[in-house]
Amino acid sequence: MTSARLVNAGDLGALLALFAESDVSRSAEPERARIIWAQILAREGVMIFVSDDSSRIVSTCTLITTPNLLRGGRQFGVLENVATHPDFQGRGHGRAVIAAALAEAWKQDCYQVLMQSGRADPRVHRFYEACGFVPGLRTAYAVRNPAK
Repeated sequence: MTSARLVNAGDLGALLALFAESDVSRSAEPERARIIWAQILAREGVMIFVSDDSSRIVSTCTLITTPNLLRGGRQFGVLENVATHPDFQGRGHGRAVIAAALAEAWKQDCYQVLMQSGRADPRVHRFYEACGFVPGLRTAYAVRNPAK
């Protein structure tokens, strides 16, 4: 059975290798990535889950939990940076990291976990729905930094 775990400090190289092989946006340059990695590991409320196959990271997602003054003080979570190596899709690795992230969110008393996908592939949306995400409950808006 496929399982997931939290990252450890030595996983940065393996994560960058996964991102390079996956259909995700460009990752940070190596020197900047090391600085960001230290920030991620030190930041409360940011957790990265990974799934391994033969000691190789093949899937990941990031859960960010946020304190909240509304909803009776219950936190909310945001799922980001979901990626699975193309050679390992359909083997339960993506489902494992998302399930681990959701379990942690519920443990942290989040009332909901939000995620967005910019992917047009219907298989991606069926996958997220199979993981429990319901389309249409919210309307998502995004604005990009005009200076970048």
